[in-house]
Amino acid sequence: MALATLQPVFFNERPLGEALDAASRADIASRDAGFARAIVMTVLRHLGQIDAVLAAFLREPLPVRSGPSEIILRMAAAEMLFLNVAPHAAVSSSVDLASADPRARHFKGLINAVARRIASEGANAIGALDAERLNMPPWAWDALVASFGEETTRAIARAHQTEPPLDITPKSDPVEWAKRLEAEHLPTGTLRRAAGGRIEDLHGYAEGAWWIQDAGSALPAKLLGDVHGKTVIDLCAAPGGKTAQLAAGGANVVAVDHAAERLARLRENLRRLNLSADAVTADAAEWRPPQLADAVLLDAPCSATGTARRHPDVLWRKDASDVLAQKQIQHRLLDAAASMVKPGGTLVYCVCSLMIEEGEGVIEPFIETHAHFERQPIVADEVGGEANFVTAKGDLRTLPSHWADRGGIDGFYAARLRRKD
Repeated sequence: MALATLQPVFFNERPLGEALDAASRADIASRDAGFARAIVMTVLRHLGQIDAVLAAFLREPLPVRSGPSEIILRMAAAEMLFLNVAPHAAVSSSVDLASADPRARHFKGLINAVARRIASEGANAIGALDAERLNMPPWAWDALVASFGEETTRAIARAHQTEPPLDITPKSDPVEWAKRLEAEHLPTGTLRRAAGGRIEDLHGYAEGAWWIQDAGSALPAKLLGDVHGKTVIDLCAAPGGKTAQLAAGGANVVAVDHAAERLARLRENLRRLNLSADAVTADAAEWRPPQLADAVLLDAPCSATGTARRHPDVLWRKDASDVLAQKQIQHRLLDAAASMVKPGGTLVYCVCSLMIEEGEGVIEPFIETHAHFERQPIVADEVGGEANFVTAKGDLRTLPSHWADRGGIDGFYAARLRRKD
C-alpha cells in the first residue's frame, strides 16, 4: 500500500491525498493501513536525509529502467532509521517488493545489499547530516531564508518533520466540545487533540457538531467579524471549511468553485453539518453575482506551501515556477473579487502559502492600483491575542513554526481590505 501510494507521487507528481485514496485497500486492517501511511509520511518528511544516505551507499544513481527500486530503498530507510522496524524485517520486505515488480526484480540483489548497509551504517550516516537543510528542497529553502531568515526557516523545517495534531472547528459551544473531545481549546477558538483513530468515531461527528479544519485555515473567515444576516461570497470555496464557518455564523453564503466534484464534496459536508449555502459551479474570475455582497472571502489557489506539515509532498512537487504561475491567477481573481464588494464592504484575500510573492506580493500592487480599497489592519485580539500572527502592516501571517510547543499551525497569509466607495 505504501509503495502504491508513493509511486504516483514521485513518478506522476500526483497529490499525496489523491494517491493515498487510490491506494487504500479494504482488505488491510486499520492498524496496518496506519503503518503504511506512516511509511509514506516518513519518506516524504525526511526525503532529503534519506536520499543523502542512499547516495552515500550507491555507486551511481539507479537508472530509470529500475522502476520503483529507489522508492523501495527509501521505504526501507524510513522504516529502519525513523520507525524502529527490525532490520531483518525491513530488508526482507524490500527484497519481496522488488521481486514482485518486473522492473525492480533485476535490481533485488542491489536492493538487498544497500538495505543491509542502511541497517548497519545508516544511523551513523544520517546523524551527521543537516536534517533541516536537506529536508527542504533548495528552491523553497532559498525563498524562505530570503523572506524570514535562516533561524525561522530552520524552525519551519523542524515543524514540517513532525506529525501535526487534529484540529477541529465546532459549530457552537467550543468549551463543551473541548471537554467531550478531550481537546485543547486554542486561543483562536480551534479545538486540538492528538492525531490518530477514525474521525468518524469521535463524539459529535455523526450529528454534525464540528468539522476538521487546521487552526490556520480557520482564521481568515474570522477576519470578517460578525457576519450574521450578511451576504458573503466565498470564492474558491471547496472543500468548504470556511463556508461552514460563515454559515454557522448566520451569513447568507454564496460558495463558488470551478470544480464540480469538489463542490459536491462541499454540499455533502454542509448536509452533515446541517448548514446551508448557495453553491455555484463557476470560474470565480468570470462569474459575477446578481448584486454586490457585504463581504467577499477569496481563498485563492496557491502553491500550498503552508500545508507541508499535513501534505509533505507539496514542497517536492512544486518549484519557483509554480509560484509565479499561481501569482498571475491570484491577481486576476482578486480583481474579480473586488468587483463583487459593495461600498463599505469587506474583502479578505488569503492563501495557504509561505511565499511572499503570493501574499504581500499580490496585495501591495492591488492597493496601489485600486484607490477605492484600503487595508483594514488586523489586530492581535482578532486572532486569539497572538501578536506574532500579525505583520507590521496589519496582515495575517502564520508560520508552521508558530505554536511549536502546541504542535504548530499551517502557514497562512491573509489581508483584509475595505471598499471605500
